[in-house]
Amino acid sequence: MLLEGKIALVTGGSRGIGKAIAAAFAREGATTVICGRKQETLDDVAAELDGNVIPRACHVGKPDELARWVEGVTRDFGPADILVNNAATNVAQGPCLSVDDAQFDKMIEVNLKSAFRLVRLVAPGMCARGSGSIINIASISGLKPQFEGLMYSATKAALIMMTRCYALELGPKGVRVNAIAPGLVQTVLSEYYWKDPARQAAFLGKTPIKRIAQPEEIAEVALLLAGDRCPYLTGEVITVDGGSTLV
Repeated sequence: MLLEGKIALVTGGSRGIGKAIAAAFAREGATTVICGRKQETLDDVAAELDGNVIPRACHVGKPDELARWVEGVTRDFGPADILVNNAATNVAQGPCLSVDDAQFDKMIEVNLKSAFRLVRLVAPGMCARGSGSIINIASISGLKPQFEGLMYSATKAALIMMTRCYALELGPKGVRVNAIAPGLVQTVLSEYYWKDPARQAAFLGKTPIKRIAQPEEIAEVALLLAGDRCPYLTGEVITVDGGSTLV
């Protein structure tokens, strides 16, 4: 029960990495509040996990909904000890010169501004209490450019730098801020790469560990960062990619 008594917020918790993180946190005793756009989908996840998982709909691209989400959680369960900024989109997949203003704005709103807004809502309370862990789910695409993934790479690179800036300023107040940079994980968001046999083969051909990661493998790293076992770890970007960035 590594997180017993803690309150955790996980965005994008209805599937993929977010769902796996919620399951791991709940397993270890945290009251884990997940958000996504559709309440019925979140309800199904909470029923499936059958633990301390609280489903509450929230569109992370809408600041008023984020504020209501955090206010409701704080009122009903207490202030957050852990924040996981996991929600993301990739609506701008394709050649860089084809990206339009609407795609650009959507990617910034969901992938970047949601994290910025949630940190602004949650971190002051953590600082006042002198403890807290913020975990941003980035990507190896934020460390090296993703082909035909201009906005995904740009937003994840910015999220990594935000992580380091927050860590620098919030560390003296007892709040740790870290990022996880997954490689190819078998989720709906990354179907473009692993469902196509040619793209999958190309990726695995350059990866020392010859398989695609599962969401649960990312969740175990998030669990390490969320708990109290690594109190001196902050401002780091932990790459979980099977070694693909070594090549």
